[in-house]
Amino acid sequence: MSALFEELDYCPTPIGALSLRRRRDLRLGVDVWEIMLGQDFLMTSHFTASEVALGRLGVAACYGEALDVVVGGLGLGYTAEAVLADIKVADLRVVEYLSPVIEWHETGILPLGTKLSDDPRCHLTEGDFFAMAAGDGFDTDRPGRRFDAILADIDHAPDHLLDDRSDSFYRVDGLRALKRHLKPGGIFGLWSDKVTDARFLDRLNAAFPDAWAEPVTFDNPLTGKPFTQTVYLARAENE
Repeated sequence: MSALFEELDYCPTPIGALSLRRRRDLRLGVDVWEIMLGQDFLMTSHFTASEVALGRLGVAACYGEALDVVVGGLGLGYTAEAVLADIKVADLRVVEYLSPVIEWHETGILPLGTKLSDDPRCHLTEGDFFAMAAGDGFDTDRPGRRFDAILADIDHAPDHLLDDRSDSFYRVDGLRALKRHLKPGGIFGLWSDKVTDARFLDRLNAAFPDAWAEPVTFDNPLTGKPFTQTVYLARAENE
């Protein structure tokens, strides 16, 4: 049986102390991996349904074949894994601000092992997703490159941020800046750990010609009750 609790890594970052820990949930009989930033939970392997839904729904909404996709935020890797599960995906760029998270995947200490870093379609890139969205884009070798889908899973919700650097991204002007990096008809997707926020959906509709919310409800194993999170999706103009 696994150790009841083990801290696998700990390091300071520009936005706080980052730690990866694994603990044994005796009630459920499973190991749980948790990423912490200070005292804040970034992700837990207890709940992955909405992260998977972000990748699956985002790719499913795309037009065409040989898709080029960006995922902002690596975490435990479940969104990226869901993207790569679709054979239409030709190239995936995962942008992660915290370099230790990339190292965890490359060394295989997470539940997915080295699955992402071993996939030739997947490129793990250290960078600031929000600065890239406001600037020249997500491929440093090809500034201005456009993508079929850009999916973000970084902050807890549009009004619950990890730090202030991302605040302007969730405004109409920030969303329009992001849209410049989408191909005609391309998809923007956003994960949120909260129920649908009508105010943010209004901002999405102001920036994109078509936007909608996909509630994701699952059984919370800690409470035994249903819990709902949200995937927001928006489509760029077809030009």
